[in-house]
Amino acid sequence: MAYVQGFLAPVKTARKEEYRQIAEKSWELFAEYGALSSCEAWGDDVPDGEVTSFPMAVKKEEDETVVLSWIIWPDKSTADACMSKMQDDPRWEAAMPNADEVFSMKRMIFGGFEPMLEKHAVTATV
Repeated sequence: MAYVQGFLAPVKTARKEEYRQIAEKSWELFAEYGALSSCEAWGDDVPDGEVTSFPMAVKKEEDETVVLSWIIWPDKSTADACMSKMQDDPRWEAAMPNADEVFSMKRMIFGGFEPMLEKHAVTATV
């Protein structure tokens, strides 16, 4: 069964392109370790909340944008194996040379999820 890892992170707005480059390099490694797909979504309409919100969850600062990301894996064991192997793979650190200047790993939220419903639009063919 597929497995989803989700991430929510505050990223320096002025460093959007650097973040995209980190995500691109990271994807190459995730794919090598068996990931099926990945998505990085730059916050466009992410309002502050009164009780809770995406910005509140990551303690977003004025000069930051919230980014929502996810990785689809074939199963949990493949995702776990990647996370274990990346600890010893020097390419991960090389992929993120200035990561702490671009986004806050300390305020990032992440977790693993088992899909319970997945739907896709049917595209008509002519």
